[in-house]
Amino acid sequence: MPNAKLMQGNEACTLGALAAGLDFYAGYPITPSTEIAELCAEELPKIGGKFIQMEDEIGSIAAIIGASLTGRKTMTATSGPGFSLMQENIGYAGITEVPIVIINVQRVGPSTGQPTSLAQGDVMQARWGTHGDHPVVVLAPGNVKECFELTVKAFNIAEDLRVPVIVLTDEVIGHMREKVVLPEPGSLKISKRKAPTNPAGYKPYEADLDGGVPLMAAFGQGYRYHVTGLFHDETGFPSNKSDVTDRMLRRLMRKVEKAEPQMRDYFEESAHDCEILVVAFGSSAMSSLSAVRQARAQGIKAGLFRPKTIWPFPEETLRAYAAKAKRVIVPEMNLGQIALEVERVIRNGAPVERLGKVNGELFKPEEILSVIMGGKQ
Repeated sequence: MPNAKLMQGNEACTLGALAAGLDFYAGYPITPSTEIAELCAEELPKIGGKFIQMEDEIGSIAAIIGASLTGRKTMTATSGPGFSLMQENIGYAGITEVPIVIINVQRVGPSTGQPTSLAQGDVMQARWGTHGDHPVVVLAPGNVKECFELTVKAFNIAEDLRVPVIVLTDEVIGHMREKVVLPEPGSLKISKRKAPTNPAGYKPYEADLDGGVPLMAAFGQGYRYHVTGLFHDETGFPSNKSDVTDRMLRRLMRKVEKAEPQMRDYFEESAHDCEILVVAFGSSAMSSLSAVRQARAQGIKAGLFRPKTIWPFPEETLRAYAAKAKRVIVPEMNLGQIALEVERVIRNGAPVERLGKVNGELFKPEEILSVIMGGKQ
């Protein structure tokens, strides 16, 4: 198995990015994501790519937006405090339709929190952190192999839809080591943004209003267009007209909504006939899976649903798995962020039991198993 490697999640994210065509990285080192920057600094010069350490996370995301406009595939990585600093420019990338990828290796917050401890408290920030309605996609790996796979997928989605895509890992996933068999070179599906072929009459934001994605010319290739964070018409120049604002924002949101069935990704085990459904993501799902298997061994009809695509939230799939359940348990390393979505989706179905943990320590399978078996939370 020549492509089998023992690697940590942060390394797998980096190798996935390189496999997807990453050729520009700008970032600021922050625990627990620093290994991503370190490996990019080592590997990108070998393939003619660029690595730059910025003065802060605001400069980092600004740099990858600018580089993406020149045709580069770009990425940055950070953790909670740095992710907070990036929010305004995430909105800028959304409204200007610039494809970028952000790896957020979550840690305990708020503020500086506990830099070396596990948390999953950035779920809502990843979706709603920047102001205004805006398009965004968030993927959540549940193991080291998926760090590779979902980073490749993040780049493909960013290129196909021209949106910012966030890969939401955490301290445990980022630093855990597992054997990963890497795909053969050339075997992966790699997307590339669609470019115009004629500068004459080029309108950089002209697309089907039902979720269309505009053609994207790279700066320096003879195409004249304007990029602004203001609302703009199809030419890229600012417009205060209400009908322009309305149709542009609806198209931005619709392109993600329309692609949701193709982007939807999840793992399930024994969820098709379960009476107790456990919904978990990331590192919390590892302990949840062990608890579900132990419960099944004892004759309890438990099942696990683990979304890999967090935003857009996989409503249709969750609703189907929860339809027969008598109880739904949501273990997460926060005080109920994904549980809010589960409650919204299930509505009048089975009661949702929140199992939050915010002490920086990973769930033990027996903690979740105790709740499955009817113990108190």
